[in-house]
Amino acid sequence: MWMGSERSKHDAGYPEGHLKVDSLEFIHGTCIFPFVYGDGIYYNCISIHSDYDWCSLDDRFQGRWRYCTGLDPPKCIFPFTFRKKLFYNCTKKGYILNRSWCSLTDDYNRDGKWKQCSPHK
Repeated sequence: MWMGSERSKHDAGYPEGHLKVDSLEFIHGTCIFPFVYGDGIYYNCISIHSDYDWCSLDDRFQGRWRYCTGLDPPKCIFPFTFRKKLFYNCTKKGYILNRSWCSLTDDYNRDGKWKQCSPHK
C-alpha cells in the first residue's frame, strides 16, 4: 500500500526537522483531507517531521497544521472490497506490518485509499 512520499526537508516552504507551531490559531483549525504534502497525497493524519500525527489545514500544505485527535482521520467505509472479499471490520490482510487497516471507499481494489485502524484492533 502506498502512503505517499516525503519531500526533502530542505525544499522551500518545508520546516527543517520537526514541525513547529507558530500560532495558537492553528490549534482549533479543521483538518483537510485529502491534503498534499511534498510529493504525496494524504487521506489521513501523518507523522512526517513529527513525533505525533498531524494534518494540514489547507488542501496543499502551506505551513498551517495541527496535531490530530481521534476524531480527525476520515472514517472507514464498511463493508469494503479487498482482493475479491468483503470486509465488515478492520483487517490485517495485505498489510506487511501486521497492523489493522480499513478502506476509505467501498472498493479498495479500485481506489487504493486506506488508513490504519486503532492499534488495539
